[in-house]
Amino acid sequence: MYQAQTPAPPVVTVGIQGATALRSHTIAANSSTQTTVNVLVAAGVTLLGIGVLAVGAPAAGIVVHAHAVAP
Repeated sequence: MYQAQTPAPPVVTVGIQGATALRSHTIAANSSTQTTVNVLVAAGVTLLGIGVLAVGAPAAGIVVHAHAVAP
């Protein structure tokens, strides 16, 4: 009996650009048909002369560059 093989998800590398605050990204999902990237932005805050990071929030105006290759 023939069983169709599901293609393996690609190996994805991600680069982000835009905004001046600290940015972090994670690949939230990766399949053979789509890749979802979650980008957070956190502004630096100075509190009593000490620099701290604010809580991350979903980023707007960010360009995500993704490069996918077969595994």
